[in-house]
Amino acid sequence: MKRRNAVILIVAPIVLLAGSPAYADKIFVSNERDNTVTVLDSDSLEQIKTIATGRRPRGIVTGPDKKEVFVCVGDDNAVQVIDPNTLEVVRTMDSGPDPELMDVAKDGKTIYVANEDDSMVTIMKPDTGELIIEVPVGVEPEGMRVSPDGKVTVATSESSSMAHFIDNATNELMANVLVDTRPRHAEWEPDGQNVWVSSEIGGTVSVIDGTTREVVKVIGFEIPGVSPEQIQPVGMRFSKDGKRIFVALGPANRVAVVNADTFEVEDYVLVGQRPWHLEIDPDGSRLYVANGLTNDMTVIDLETLKPLKSVPVGRLPWGIAITP
Repeated sequence: MKRRNAVILIVAPIVLLAGSPAYADKIFVSNERDNTVTVLDSDSLEQIKTIATGRRPRGIVTGPDKKEVFVCVGDDNAVQVIDPNTLEVVRTMDSGPDPELMDVAKDGKTIYVANEDDSMVTIMKPDTGELIIEVPVGVEPEGMRVSPDGKVTVATSESSSMAHFIDNATNELMANVLVDTRPRHAEWEPDGQNVWVSSEIGGTVSVIDGTTREVVKVIGFEIPGVSPEQIQPVGMRFSKDGKRIFVALGPANRVAVVNADTFEVEDYVLVGQRPWHLEIDPDGSRLYVANGLTNDMTVIDLETLKPLKSVPVGRLPWGIAITP
């Protein structure tokens, strides 16, 4: 099992800080159809820059120190790294075929990438792109999330309808858990007790005990006037206090608000068309939602659960990441 280990360093121009504009948090939105990442200022919601990337950028995350932004460019079989200060692509790493989602270990020393086309999780070093190992999982892996304690990574495989638990100490599979049809995303509770897995075609979210690997709850969604076929859960994020989880429902054009203790759906927030992935700002006051078919991002106030604004981005926005 060999793969070319390649990292291409890109020398970016030095940007002097003196005289440059001061921004609040920076919001990075990957635009799948435009091959770009839109960068927005979180205070003004004005565009700072549009960054050209490789082909078909989708999954986008920050490292734990927030000093780099990692983007899966699926049609280039690569992960690109953006410097959030210069807003330039500074590194391109061979990731294996068709990377879709990824996560970075809590110590920043390892990155886990879902390779959809070869049913593997690629584990590599994020600073050099050096391959550590490939872990076979189910067919069409997509979701990828490291546990809060850094000991376990969960990958979801769309065609196998499973959540796969990987031991990060040994890089071996510990368990395969059957969930509903076409799981797309995994999200750990902040305390690491349970991991939540969204199933796009099944229209449900499965809550899995992180220790026993048993499904403890399957959550469904009902929206008046919306057919069940349109309710397709994908991206999820917990509130900062862990009391709620927000679930993007795809063609239902809504984000579900779920009580993380009772597993009850508390509300639905109307957003743009086909919300896919979402992110919460560092202070926990706003939720940002990427709407693929309206080419915009909805900003939701989390105190009132009301949309504040829709902000244009690129074509087919897919994922969101935030840096200070």
